[in-house]
Amino acid sequence: MARLLFGLGVAAVIFTIYAVADCAFFDRMRIRGLSRGWWIVVIIFVPIIGPVLWFIIGRGRRTSSVSGGRGHTVAPDDDTDFLRRLGQDAEQDERIRRLEQELAELDGEADTPGATDDQHPAGPGTTRPDNPEAPGEAGPSGRPNA
Repeated sequence: MARLLFGLGVAAVIFTIYAVADCAFFDRMRIRGLSRGWWIVVIIFVPIIGPVLWFIIGRGRRTSSVSGGRGHTVAPDDDTDFLRRLGQDAEQDERIRRLEQELAELDGEADTPGATDDQHPAGPGTTRPDNPEAPGEAGPSGRPNA
């Protein structure tokens, strides 16, 4: 019986310490009922019941921006973060468009009929992988060229 009481006492002390630490580091805008200092006093001086009350009443849930009366919605044209993201998205879209255009131009240069190895973007003396006449590559018949 003494072991059980000792174990329950240790559990109560650990629960109280956890509740005090949670109250001390909890977002003050979400604390309900009493101020932070009064909650810590209640947790410490009302054993077992104080920490239970903190977790049931004092610790507010995460609320959406509309409910609770504390938060408010912001129109998109008033939200500076939203406007900044729009500018970044537009810059990124423009950068992607330019890169795609450059790639299309490079593909157009490489795919011109009659292009020699000197005109290949990789430089003269390189073997073009799409050149069917390259030695060792399979030709239209499926047999390697000699």
